[in-house]
Amino acid sequence: MAAKVVVGLLVAIAVAVIAGAIALWPSEQSVDIPLPFQTTGGGAVTTEAGTVTSQSIGSCGSPDAGRPFSGNPTPPVNDSYECQRSIVDITTGDDAGKRTVLEIAPGPGQPDLRTGEGIRLVKQTDPAGAVQYSFNDYSRGLPLSIIVAVFAVVICVVARWRGFRALVGLVIAFAVLVVFMLPALLDGAPAIPVALVAGAIILYAVLYLAHGVNLRTSSALLGTLTSMGLAAALSYVAIRMTHLTGLSEEQNTEVQTYITHVSITGLLLAGFIIGSLGVLNDVTITQASAAFELASVDKTASRREIFGAAMRVGRDHIASTVYTLVLAYAGGALPLLLLFSVAGRSFQDVLTGDAVAIEIVRSSVGGVALALSVPLTTAIAVLLARPITSSRTPSSPRQAKPTRSRGSGRHSA
Repeated sequence: MAAKVVVGLLVAIAVAVIAGAIALWPSEQSVDIPLPFQTTGGGAVTTEAGTVTSQSIGSCGSPDAGRPFSGNPTPPVNDSYECQRSIVDITTGDDAGKRTVLEIAPGPGQPDLRTGEGIRLVKQTDPAGAVQYSFNDYSRGLPLSIIVAVFAVVICVVARWRGFRALVGLVIAFAVLVVFMLPALLDGAPAIPVALVAGAIILYAVLYLAHGVNLRTSSALLGTLTSMGLAAALSYVAIRMTHLTGLSEEQNTEVQTYITHVSITGLLLAGFIIGSLGVLNDVTITQASAAFELASVDKTASRREIFGAAMRVGRDHIASTVYTLVLAYAGGALPLLLLFSVAGRSFQDVLTGDAVAIEIVRSSVGGVALALSVPLTTAIAVLLARPITSSRTPSSPRQAKPTRSRGSGRHSA
């Protein structure tokens, strides 16, 4: 009966999620490119690859600065100032095979280019129609590919087929965020339903792919879905109570300025919900596995005994995961905390400010949902791992069972 109830609930939730995805599916609307991401002509920024072939400190002001050319750049007209001069071979696009020179004045935040480095160049067109190149960023395609490949190989070697399925689930999770969640939020859909639908799709895919379609995974999934709903409710209440705006973060300010129909509070809510999925998934699958393993090891253990043993495991997991949750957010906010430490502001003002308060609320909401997910998931898993009809009841006490021994005459209860 417990299995039928859990499976029935998961099927009903899946149907509701599909209906929600259909209702919230983003329309094919066109959104203007925000000003900071436009070229001088108002279009999307395009980049080309380049390789630094020469770098020196010298006089700047060459007429060829940023222009594609062949051969050597034209010397500057005068020696008014010095800067870093980098000659770059353009390797992609219409000007592939040509060169350009980048003149970068030294200062904080300016790139320090070196010969042989790969970079990305922003390609724009000035009012006269001439092509102009400028430094955009370092080229990280190859090193990032190597790092991701090492990560995937290690996961697959250690976890084998299950690790590969987990990677497939990770790809699906990113696809859900890019194809559904972000466009839906951009379309002006309410943040909480969008985040709940996206989170549910991710959980169904990730859990069943990585851990298989079975009652153990189903108990963890139901516990995670319930905890995610609780995290959404807690996030909404916490943001309303603390009046968080999110405008302390530069990205949120740009969103409010250039994409005015998107709610910053909604983005915060969606971020809280999606951010809680990883840690909730970790805890719930551990609790479900612990309950099922305990039930299989001791066939005579009652549901109460299995629940108590699994909860002892869960309490240790909660303690360690809360540290992980808080320290992860603190690590991401280190630059901000460093600036506050030299700003001369009181400790209370720093903690109650919007930027730090967001991380405090995020950690607290995640911690509450995490703590409550442990007994909830454990109870569901125990009911599935030890059906009512097979558990030991007070009217049938555990009997002593003789252990076979070779002439020792010993017995164990």
